Amino acid sequence: MTESEKSKPTYSPDELPEYLPVYYKRLFPYSLYFRWLNYGGVQKNYFTNREFSFTLKDDVYIRYQSFSDQQEMEKQIQRQCPYKIDIGAVYSHKPKEHKTVKPTAFQALEKELVFDIDMTDYDDVRSCCQGADICPKCWPLMKMAIKIVDRALDEDFGFDHRLWVYSGRRGVHCWIADEAARKLSQNARGAVAEYLSLVKGGENNVRKVHLPENIHPSIERAIGIINDYFDDYALDKQDILGDKESWQKALAIIPDDNLREDVLKLMEKEKNSKDRWESFRMRHMSLVDGDANIRKSRHCCKEIGLQYCYPRLDVNVSKGINHLLKSPFCVHPKTGKVCVPISVKDVDRFDPFTVPDISQLCTEIDEYDKKNKPEVIEGDQPTPPKRRMKDYKKTSLMQSIEVLEQFVTGMEKGWQEKRLAMSDQKGDF
Repeated sequence: MTESEKSKPTYSPDELPEYLPVYYKRLFPYSLYFRWLNYGGVQKNYFTNREFSFTLKDDVYIRYQSFSDQQEMEKQIQRQCPYKIDIGAVYSHKPKEHKTVKPTAFQALEKELVFDIDMTDYDDVRSCCQGADICPKCWPLMKMAIKIVDRALDEDFGFDHRLWVYSGRRGVHCWIADEAARKLSQNARGAVAEYLSLVKGGENNVRKVHLPENIHPSIERAIGIINDYFDDYALDKQDILGDKESWQKALAIIPDDNLREDVLKLMEKEKNSKDRWESFRMRHMSLVDGDANIRKSRHCCKEIGLQYCYPRLDVNVSKGINHLLKSPFCVHPKTGKVCVPISVKDVDRFDPFTVPDISQLCTEIDEYDKKNKPEVIEGDQPTPPKRRMKDYKKTSLMQSIEVLEQFVTGMEKGWQEKRLAMSDQKGDF
């Protein structure tokens, strides 16, 4: 352990009430957050009719919060210091006034298309961790998921504005903010999520991926991404053919009994997962091309790769327009880590284990301020302070806020064009 690691503050959930007021006053990116969720003010009442929910201390849960502007939102968040913030739909009326509206009239109209990918859904194929735990051996699953889903959203659906966020503990979220995505019906959202879902079946299903003879280009792209990681992740880190129990589980996915029995005999002859996989792959290639009886197993190598590595989405989160999802930049109360945006182009360098926790951020601010106090010499005036630096720039949160800024700036170009188009239309009358 290095000296810097020894001196790094250790987060304790008991300290959260102490740190949250500092975090919400000095670090939460209110301006960028409002710029995003106001969507340029192109649609009237878009922000004011947005639902937020707060989870307070002792699991006190408050739904149907809404705010008239950034200032009211900022004031309420700082006053209540929520342990968790969730973002919901844009409704037909202000959510905070929902009790004054007939239930049939209070309707969820729009929301970002969202995806929730949770490491617990991979427990049947992870050998290193279970449940809420993650480690460097299984985190590559999230890297593959981000790359595969992001590429499909871009190339297959043409969505331009995609914000990926680390959940603060064991997974990632994606917010698709294109206008077309926000206006999707529940059925359409479900269809997009189903299109991106490939691993299907419960605990009793041995084979959860079934590829047709002609593989869709989107799946071929996903296989290409998985292949870039497969040797290091599946064969080395997860060691999926490391012992008899492991290889029997993996090779049970092969649909043809004869091919499976033939390949199982090869396993004992090799020393490690990489050698076993190569023997399996070579035998598979030699038999499938020449034996019509096992043609149904022609894609079994790809199916194993997909079953162990392909993204596993919570379809219900994506489908529901009124479903709530944890907000970017809130703090995970158990880990203390901030739910930070992830740059897709830098996803291979993103490390969830170095994401700052709230105690670290508060310490960084204090340390920066102590080092940069105005110098006072006896009998002289203090050194004039430099232009005030934004507090987040004093901390390791700076890069994450820059990712959100790039996302919002990219959207604003489209909003400006829409406002100009709307003003031109008014001028025609």
